[in-house]
Amino acid sequence: MRCGIDLGGTKIEAVILDDDGQIIWKKRTETPKSTYQDILNVVVQIANESAIETQFAGPIGIGTPGSTSPKTGLIQGANTTVLNGQNLADDCQKLIGRPIRTANDANCFALSEAQDGAAKDHNTVFGVIIGTGCGGSFIVNKTIIEGRHGIAGEWGHTPLPSPLEGEYDGHDCWCGNSGCLETFIAGPAISAEYAALTNTMLTAKEIAQRSHLDPFAENAMQAFEDRLARGLAQIINIFDPDAIVLGGGLSNLERIYTNVPRKWPGLIFSDIVNTPLLKPKYGDSSGVRGAAWLWPPNK
Repeated sequence: MRCGIDLGGTKIEAVILDDDGQIIWKKRTETPKSTYQDILNVVVQIANESAIETQFAGPIGIGTPGSTSPKTGLIQGANTTVLNGQNLADDCQKLIGRPIRTANDANCFALSEAQDGAAKDHNTVFGVIIGTGCGGSFIVNKTIIEGRHGIAGEWGHTPLPSPLEGEYDGHDCWCGNSGCLETFIAGPAISAEYAALTNTMLTAKEIAQRSHLDPFAENAMQAFEDRLARGLAQIINIFDPDAIVLGGGLSNLERIYTNVPRKWPGLIFSDIVNTPLLKPKYGDSSGVRGAAWLWPPNK
């Protein structure tokens, strides 16, 4: 068995997987919005409960927002800001008394889908999370490629490729740069695109639902798909993965699996473009499953 915990911005989820990757225990609870200690308390409680319910008291994998600094061992760049500057792995290990491994939530998502999900038959995989933010991960032979600085796959904070004149205007990112992909292809970006045309704020899901009747909604969706295609084309030109798998809330938009690959010819340096763009098998449970897969069998 193996245990995984996904430390999300709105929920903390834990699972116990058996040796075949089947969930034998699962629990979700709300993420505390107050202090780091409150989050630690919930993680400890849910870990202890999993051990009582399943009699598994082995290692734990934890998926977190942000990344771990190779210099300090502290979390950096997490949108759950109380985690930044904290040594989550060490703190949890001391409190729970079990070995802990942590990884970025996008890495956990991609590992899950490459291990036994939608991309299980592929050796090289790029996993993408597009929802309220944007992240990515490289998986090679079912192993996370973290990179020298632990930031491999931080695709959301690379510039939108081939920008049109003035396209970066109004796209300042919270990271301090301008023109980051996250400001173009995350859910809030679609909402902002539609609001600029209509002075009406809707969610990305609402915009997609009305796009067949509302030309402004269709315009916003086409802008999103064009930018997503450009961003993914750059990944294909650099990494050329066997498959790309999408996660996050926007991965539920059926139209992108047809419309985005149609835009790749001419953007990709090849006379043939047949990279599969895949829907996730496990949806919003991929992250917690990937956290569990951070520990291989018999470790």
